[in-house]
Amino acid sequence: MAKSTTQLGATGRRKTASAHVRIQPGTGITLINKRAFTEYFPIETQRMYIEQPLKAIDAIGKFDLTVSVTGGGPNGQAGAMRHGIARALLLVDPNYRGALKKAGFLTRDSRMKERLKPGQPGARKRFQFSKR
Repeated sequence: MAKSTTQLGATGRRKTASAHVRIQPGTGITLINKRAFTEYFPIETQRMYIEQPLKAIDAIGKFDLTVSVTGGGPNGQAGAMRHGIARALLLVDPNYRGALKKAGFLTRDSRMKERLKPGQPGARKRFQFSKR
C-alpha cells in the first residue's frame, strides 16, 4: 500500500447524485458536507451500504474520508459515495481492484429516472384512448 500524507480524490455517481471523495490514511473519520457521518446518514442501512468497499478490503478505520455530495436523494447520494470510495481506494493501491471489481463496486449504476414525454401524463403512462 502506498503510504503518503497527500489526499487522493475520486468522483462517484448514482442517479442524479454526484460525490467527490477525498481519501487519506488516518483513523476512520468520515465528514460529509462538513457534517459527521452518522449525522448526515441517520439510517443504518445507508451507512452499511457506504462502508461496503472499505469492508471488502478490510480497511475500516484506516482511512479518513472527506466527501462533498450534491444532487439526488439520500439513497442516490449513498450510492454515489460508495462508487466514489471504491474509485478512491483504487488510487491508494491498485491491488484492491480484484476485490472491489468482484463485489461490483467499480461499476456505475446507470439506472436513471426516465424523462417525461410530451403529450403524456408521465414517462410511460398514456391518456385513455377513445375511438369516438
